[in-house]
Amino acid sequence: MFLVPDRRSLRRLGPDLALLFTGLPLTLLAAALLLPLAAISAALAILWVGVLLFPLTLTLSSAFARWDRIRLRRWGLEVSEARYRPTEPGARGHLRRLGDPRRWLDLVLEGLVALPIRVLTATATLAWALGALAGLGYAFWGRLLPPQVWEVPGQWALALVAGLLLALTLPAVVHLLARFDAVVTAPLLGGEVTGPRCPAWSGSMPADLPTSSEPVPRETAWSRMTIAFLAFVLVVVAWPVTAVVYDVHPAVAMVVTTAAGASAVAGARWPWAGLSLSAVAALAMMLATAPAHQAAPWPWPVTALLAHCLTLAVLAVFHRWYWVLSAWSAGAVLTLVSLLVTDPSEMPDGTLRAVMTNGVVLVAISGGVVLLGLTARQWILVRGQVERARTVSAEEMRRRRELEERGRIARELHDVVAHSMSVITVQAGTARFRLQHLDEATVSEFEDIAASSRQSLGEMRALLAILRTEDSLDEMPMQGLDDVEDLVASSRSTGARITAELEEVQAPPTVGLTGYRAVQEALSNALRHARGAEIEVRVRVRDSTLVISVLNGPPPASDPLQDPIPGAGLGLAGTRERVRALGGSVESGPTPDGGFALRVRIPLARPLPG
Repeated sequence: MFLVPDRRSLRRLGPDLALLFTGLPLTLLAAALLLPLAAISAALAILWVGVLLFPLTLTLSSAFARWDRIRLRRWGLEVSEARYRPTEPGARGHLRRLGDPRRWLDLVLEGLVALPIRVLTATATLAWALGALAGLGYAFWGRLLPPQVWEVPGQWALALVAGLLLALTLPAVVHLLARFDAVVTAPLLGGEVTGPRCPAWSGSMPADLPTSSEPVPRETAWSRMTIAFLAFVLVVVAWPVTAVVYDVHPAVAMVVTTAAGASAVAGARWPWAGLSLSAVAALAMMLATAPAHQAAPWPWPVTALLAHCLTLAVLAVFHRWYWVLSAWSAGAVLTLVSLLVTDPSEMPDGTLRAVMTNGVVLVAISGGVVLLGLTARQWILVRGQVERARTVSAEEMRRRRELEERGRIARELHDVVAHSMSVITVQAGTARFRLQHLDEATVSEFEDIAASSRQSLGEMRALLAILRTEDSLDEMPMQGLDDVEDLVASSRSTGARITAELEEVQAPPTVGLTGYRAVQEALSNALRHARGAEIEVRVRVRDSTLVISVLNGPPPASDPLQDPIPGAGLGLAGTRERVRALGGSVESGPTPDGGFALRVRIPLARPLPG
């Protein structure tokens, strides 16, 4: 139940309090620094000194916004970093910050918008907690009150019940205030909300926070700021006008006009809230201004009409058509009801006509706003579809050019390398039939050459298949760590002395292929540059990391072929690129005895980006 705090609400009380009470001092510091700097910059702009101070102010505001994102992440809401325009060093890059709207929005948020929100949430939390403590401890501190107050019968029991009620509801109230802070500030911070990630949320993503999967057109930080600004202006103008012109009590006028302005702000996110609040505010305005309907426009004062049209425009642009039609119908029905309940006999001549004219004006103007809003929404939707179509078309063109280039490379490999490998395979395989004088050792050597060339030709065909298709590597057959033993055996057939320690490793396909290629490259280099040397191959797992080491000694001095076989020198570079792409490392270099060592480390579980 809401009144009884459970374990989950108590667990999230700490993060909620941390969010609220770290936000207030941060906002006070931001306002104390940013507002004077912005004022000084604006005042000195005519002397060009302010032009140099404004970028500093914007940079400082972006720093405060970054701290706000850190607060939200520690609370449990994962907000991505905002995208600022790139700058360059020097005075020119410093001045380019003036053209970044994201930094200006940070200034508005940290200097103006966040201050009343943080003061309200922190004050409400503190007052609720103090009220709970005061009620629970009234039996102790209440004796300090005058006797006529303390001796009232049952007062201590009433204070105890009130304190207990405040204490039980404190976790829920604090969480609602923290959510209110996050709902308002998260979209204005410019990053996309990617989801919850700590126990403060205790479940799935709340529906009142924007996500990156919203349909277009979607509300943005700028649209929220614009709607809030227009609503604020309407409230500031409508409050005194309603109180003075219609002789409404100032408190009632404030509540009614604030509700009318808040309906547009709420409607941007929650259409049902905007629709309901707009209808209730319009009805309350009609009832509050009814006594003065003979002296001023009624049932729709001008300010109420403007607030209603603002809500209709917001609903038409950001939500489906039936929401705005429902809101427009509600206004029309309220107008009709007000005309039906009005007694014409109690109205002077011309008053009824003015009331009917006011209703017609409301229906006509609000209907035009609805049509314009729906047209704007459709235009935004079409524009978004066109942009997506352009993006898809550009992506398809890029993929087409990539496939064409890969096809050209595949043709070159097939026509040159694959043809040469096929010739080697045929020559080595038919040597025993063409050359009758060969002994068994030579025939076995030719058969090993034919087997190796057939294996290389198979790998070449697999590579050509990969180049000619868009399938991922996971769907293509490839070598892995299980094939290292066969690779070592085929290398021993050349006469090389190889000792191998191969542990059984369960690795992802990409890691297995990279490890296989590393061993293959190391063995190839050892056979090419150190013929006759002893070679050690080790494959093992240490601390969830695949460790591969291939070590060869110096070539023997009695080797009749001292000159190494030339190579392109690209094998180790390719190995480093493969390994680093998987988050691993490669160490290679000569050993003290004149040999060569290659050590590769590849994490079996790739770490997530920080």
